[in-house]
Amino acid sequence: MLKTKKYDSADYIETKEDVAACLAVALAENDVSFFLETIGMIARSHGMSQIAKELNLARESLYHSLSADGNPSLETVIKVLDILGYQFSIEQKKRYQHQPKKKISLSTN
Repeated sequence: MLKTKKYDSADYIETKEDVAACLAVALAENDVSFFLETIGMIARSHGMSQIAKELNLARESLYHSLSADGNPSLETVIKVLDILGYQFSIEQKKRYQHQPKKKISLSTN
């Protein structure tokens, strides 16, 4: 009889470039659940138990947080990305059309 193993994408993330590509694609989808699942997949590929330990969280709690049904705090997401060696970066969309109704002044005068 042929033995099969449950497929897990985390088994195929091998390089920093793989991780960066996964995160970029997940963010481009504008789907929070998909993004959290992607971070969870990447965390599994790096060792969920060790990441949970560094965060002072139970492994099961981190698994749930980084699932489609999870609702982690932004702080948790940022900390997981930091442990993995990544950070958020914000840039304006190329075709962004919205203009503020009022002029915004950032000066302290």
